[in-house]
This record gives sequence, C-alpha cells and structure tokens, in this order.
Amino acid sequence: MKNSHKARLAGLPSAPGVYLMKDAKGRILYIGKARDLKKRVTFYFTRRGRTDLKTSLLKEKIASFDTILTNTEKEALILESNLIKRHRPRYNVILRDDKRYPCLRLNIKNPYPNLTIARKIKKDGTLYFGPFPSAGAVRETLKLIHKTFKIRKCKPITLKPRQRPCLNYQMGLCLGPCSRPISPEVYAGVVEEVIMFLKGRTPELIKNVRKQMESAAIQEDFEAATAHRDRLFALERTLEKQVATTSDFKDRDVLGMARQGRAALITVLFIRGGFLLGSRPFYLTDTVLSDAEIVTSFLKQDYEEAPFIPGEVLLPTLPEDRALLEERLLDLKGERVRVMIPKRGEKARLVRMADQNAKNSLKVQLDAAMAEKELLDRLQRRLALERPPERIECFDLSNIAGTEGVGSMVVFEKGKPAPAAYRKYRIRSAPGRDDYAMLSEVLTRRYKKTGTGQPLPDLLIVDGGKGQLNTAVAVLKGLGLYGSFDLIGIAKRDAERGETEDKIYKPGRKNPVSLKKDPGGLLFLQRIRDEAHRSAITYHRKRRTMTYRQSMLQEIPGIGEKRRKSLLKHFGSLKRVKAASLEDLAAVPGMTRQAAQAVSKALK
Repeated sequence: MKNSHKARLAGLPSAPGVYLMKDAKGRILYIGKARDLKKRVTFYFTRRGRTDLKTSLLKEKIASFDTILTNTEKEALILESNLIKRHRPRYNVILRDDKRYPCLRLNIKNPYPNLTIARKIKKDGTLYFGPFPSAGAVRETLKLIHKTFKIRKCKPITLKPRQRPCLNYQMGLCLGPCSRPISPEVYAGVVEEVIMFLKGRTPELIKNVRKQMESAAIQEDFEAATAHRDRLFALERTLEKQVATTSDFKDRDVLGMARQGRAALITVLFIRGGFLLGSRPFYLTDTVLSDAEIVTSFLKQDYEEAPFIPGEVLLPTLPEDRALLEERLLDLKGERVRVMIPKRGEKARLVRMADQNAKNSLKVQLDAAMAEKELLDRLQRRLALERPPERIECFDLSNIAGTEGVGSMVVFEKGKPAPAAYRKYRIRSAPGRDDYAMLSEVLTRRYKKTGTGQPLPDLLIVDGGKGQLNTAVAVLKGLGLYGSFDLIGIAKRDAERGETEDKIYKPGRKNPVSLKKDPGGLLFLQRIRDEAHRSAITYHRKRRTMTYRQSMLQEIPGIGEKRRKSLLKHFGSLKRVKAASLEDLAAVPGMTRQAAQAVSKALK
C-alpha cells in the first residue's frame, strides 16, 4: 500500500458516506456507499486472500479515491444513486440506459384532462402510468382507452373551446366538453374509470360497468344500456388477454435473473390486481458484480423515477441493506413496501416464472449478439477491412436547389444504431450545389476534432460513388488520418444499366466489391446508408420550416429580429404564435399592443 493511501485511510472517519474509486487517469471506476467509510474503503487496500471478481479487478486498477461524508446512511444511499447516474462508472451496474421508456400522462389538475404519451417523468402533480416496454405497446393501450372510454382525444393539454363538436363526439367516443356544457364532475367519473383501467383494476371496473348497464336497463334507457354493454364486452375481451397469477389480487413486482459469463439479465414482471400486465428486461452486457449487488442496484436505481411502486417486490436473492432499501422505498412511495425473497408457495412460483423469463430473454440477447458479431466478422472478410467494424460512421447530405444544405452523420456500434452519437451539420461555406465541397466541409468538421473525446470509427461510409469516396480520401489525407480506419462508398444501383445491386467502392480499387454471396451484409450496409439519408432529410426539413416561419414574421411591419426571436422563444412555434390571443401576444417581453395587433392581423 502506498504511503499516501496509508495516511488518507488513517484519517478517514468511521461515519456514513460515499466513496469514489479512480484509476491512474482520474477516471471514476466505481461508486459505493458505506455505513462505515473507513472500514469499507480500507477493505479495498488491505484485505488479503480470496475476494470476489469485482474487488479483485478494482484492487488492480485503483490509483486514488475520494470520499463524501453524509449525515445518515440513507443520505449516502441517495447520493450514491445520483452520482452513479451522473458519472456512469465502469464497474457499477447502470440499469437505465439513454432510452426512456414511454408512459401515459394524465394531468388531474385540469378539469378536463386528456391522456398523452410522455418519456420523461416530472414531479408536477400529474399521474403517470407505465412505463410500457415499447412505443407500440403504449400506443395500443391508448387506442384501446380511446375506444372504450369517452375521455377527450384532442391533443392540446388545455381544452380549447369549439363552436361545433369534433367527429369523435359524433361517433359517441367523446363527451364533447369543448363545445357542450359537461360538468367537471361527470367528466371526472370517466377519468376515474380510465385510472382504474390503467392501474390494472379491470375486474372491479367490469363490475361497475355491469351495474351501470343493469341500472340503465331498469330505467328503460336502452341507448345508455347499449353503450355500457359495448364497454363491458371490450373490457372483458381485455381481461381475457391478461393472465391471472395470484389469488390475493395485490399489486407487486417480481424480479427474475439469469447469468451467463459476464452477461446478466433482470426481468421484471408487473402484476397489478393479481393479473400479469407485462414485463421488462434489463440487459447487462459485461458485469463483474454479484447477484446480490445487481439486485440491489436495480432497487436503488429503477424505483427512483418509477411512476408507480407496488406494495410488494419479490426477489430471487437477498439484496444488500434490505432494511435500508425498504426505508428508501417507503420515502418514495409514501407507504411501506415489502421486499421479500419467497421460498415456497405461490410467490416462490412467481419468482421461478420470472427467472425462466429472464433465462429465455438472455438467450435471445446472446444469440442476437453472436449473430451481430458474425455479421461484422463477415463484413471484415468480404471487404478486406483492417479490423471488425464495431463502430461505423456514415455520412449523407441533403439540400433542395442548393438551399439550406445540411449534412448528417449516423453511428452504428456493434451492429446497432447509437442515436446519442449522431451529429448534424449545417453547411456554412460550401456552395449549395457542390456536393463534393459540402461533403468535404462536413468530413473536415467531424474529423478535425480527433483527440477532443470523439472516438474514431473502425469504418467510414460515404453515400455515393467514386467521386464522394475520393473526396473523403482527400479530406482524411489532409488531416493526416488516412489509413487510421477503413473507408468505403456505397452507391445505388443503376437499373438502366442492368445493375441488380448497390455498389460498394474502396479506395485504390477500380471495380466495386460484390456482396452477392452475402446479401445480409449488403442489407446491413444499406440499412446504415438509409438511416443516414433519413437523418439528413429530417434535419433539412426542420431547417426549411425554421426558415419559413422566420421569414413570415420578418415580413410583418414593426417586428424586427429581437421581437421575432422573443415570440418564437415564448410560444415555441409559429403555429402557437398564430393561435395566441391578442392579450397573450402583447404580454410577450418586448412586444406592444400595436405590434401584437400587427402580428395577429398578418397571421390570422
């Protein structure tokens, strides 16, 4: 042990806090919390004999450490979670990736709320339901709700009055509060049914709807009875698709886990009111933590932003600091949450079912990863690349008649798109009709940043033939990067010449590389090219829309650059500026009533 470490360890207090282990370059390797900082941190530097894999690896790489004292162990738990999310250390489990799972949002503070899809949960007093495993799942649920319940379907969060009701009202799918005098109490009854449905209380809801149907029939209101009957049938069909798992009708989450080598997967089964509503996997590609540490990390991280926490969580293994975790969940939910490891009976069966789901999901993930690796290895052989193309960057351009030229870079890592690494470029100096000059500008701006934290690709793809490829070669030679990674161009087939497949060009080779014997590899390259094209087109359309809305405002007398920017910043879009009232326009900073009248007159 280094003398500097000895001195620091001796001075550590036996108090709760968080520790950050760092390597020789100052990068954070691991973040943990401890009831006794001195005891826990000293463990990494002085313990002899056998240790777990994580500790062994850390002991080899730790060069320094930092500590943060807290008043209580619970504060240390919360701080640890926040620091892990911020720094994403190599040896911590990061269960939440950059993808945000969709939820349904219901603003109950609004007298006539509607359901909207949200990916970010805010502490704004509204209700969130989910998360759903995919955008398709949340849209399907929303579609079912809109068919079954007369909640309004219009998108504006605040209800806007209309002179005539919309088509949904005429079809009997909405109460029409935008144009009819519907009391908030009546509308609240519909909202309550929607909440019951989303909370999984479908059997209870079916009973209520059946009573309403029978009551309407007794009063000989057959039209209302028919409407209730149709809702009843729809709810019963939904219930038939749900799997009954327990007889106590409680809400609970059930965790299952599977491991193979350093790969691990946690599956969560969402059971609401005794019915299995769905599941969600958390895949860890490379982890050295123990089962208990992985489960503990899940409980710490996943429920921090969860829209709903059940009263019971069933686990496959005992987590660390179980009592402290239950105390934290109590703070988050406002009610006691029992963390259990069942050994027998119905609950143990649920954990076994979750474990089996995790094993199946892990097998699918590993098979997909193996297929992706085989694909990249094949491409390396077919294209004679220096190394497997684990990171691929592809560029495309977009403009119309030389105006609003843009470039786009998409990134694929290990065979999958990495949207967080995508980049968009607005052409600054290159002539709008010169594709080669535009490509040269975009590539120069991307690769002159080498050494500033942006990694180099294994393979660079440009959309185009020999001309675009030669442009890329010239740029890379000018930057001293030619030969640092592989480079190809992909050009679309020319049907008039009888070509049957897209052409792959390589520097220094006259004829294109044929991938007829590997259609899967060609399809993969086409997919990357098409994604770059989609990204460029989308950005170009956005730029054109921005230019159009700015020019419209600029043409209005009395609206200069400052007022134009202020209006767009305040309302967010030209459409909202058009919809704003005279009073709202005049209230924008920098605007006067006279200027507001000019805007209102010009846009309406």
